[in-house]
Amino acid sequence: MSLQKYVADKNRFHAMFNAPAVDLSYASDRQKVADWLDSDLSPECLTCDGERPRAQVAARYKMLTKAARELVALDPSVKFYEFA
Repeated sequence: MSLQKYVADKNRFHAMFNAPAVDLSYASDRQKVADWLDSDLSPECLTCDGERPRAQVAARYKMLTKAARELVALDPSVKFYEFA
């Protein structure tokens, strides 16, 4: 599952800064994950300001949109702006 891996990776990263882990069983955390996905799907982040090779951008886009679809399937009330 892309969503589970995405959340686990984000939780590991945020743990380095002593931030609390997100839990998909809470609506507020699901929205936080949607916000993260939105940020990661922005053109600047997705392409690393044009520095990423096209193949990497395509693979990252595929993984992020799959995670976003899984999140919407889990909670249709989450709001996205970059992912439609």
